[in-house]
Amino acid sequence: MPEETSREFVQSLARGLSVIRAFDAEHAALTLSEVAQRAGLARAAARRFLHTLVELGYVRESGRDFALTPRVLELGYSYLSALSLPEIVHPHLERLSREVDESVSAAVLDGSDIVYISRVPTRRIMSVGITIGTRFPAHATSMGRVLLAHLPTAEREAALSMPLEAYTDRTVADPRILAEELERIRERGFAIVDGELEEGVRSVAAPVRGRGGHVVAAVNVSTSSSRVDLDRLEGAFLPALRDAVRGIEGELAHL
Repeated sequence: MPEETSREFVQSLARGLSVIRAFDAEHAALTLSEVAQRAGLARAAARRFLHTLVELGYVRESGRDFALTPRVLELGYSYLSALSLPEIVHPHLERLSREVDESVSAAVLDGSDIVYISRVPTRRIMSVGITIGTRFPAHATSMGRVLLAHLPTAEREAALSMPLEAYTDRTVADPRILAEELERIRERGFAIVDGELEEGVRSVAAPVRGRGGHVVAAVNVSTSSSRVDLDRLEGAFLPALRDAVRGIEGELAHL
């Protein structure tokens, strides 16, 4: 490195970035000692960087483990939106949307919300517009429930300890009942939500797993309850949704 460049080098920033880079598909969750070892830092330094990243929302802490949050996407949004998960997902969403003739979306979990990373709309069925970056409460959405259901137990319990708002008369806002529903979703591998975020809107969602088997996103098909009944949603749309998810996971496996 040229001398004039080295004088501008910020060592603390480099160390902080090394902590973020310590995580990957095979090391999605790490202990403090593991982060220190993989980042080449002393434990005390690794602890300071980790807790700074936790406070900034880029890392979450669960017991002894640490893991990145979707907020790290903000650090390289332009690049990531063009070359990573959204790019892989979108062509599959387009094919799925053509097959079912309904709006389809993909989202990741950020705290108690889902964040849309890709969407193919066919018609507007909600009172609010949905674009990339739109956030909705996870507990009242099919994609959110899929993502919550596959969290580690401690993180899932923490999410259920937060106040749950009822958006319609159908919204499940009782933590105990929601916990039971999340267990069912985890067992059967999909979630159906009917009019819980907005009256007249129903959807089915399935998880997307990355190379390490961890759930990295969710994909859904959303429709109007006046146009598609629940039997068709599960009987016709769910198989097509699962086919699309398998296609996405097949590409992710080769990254």
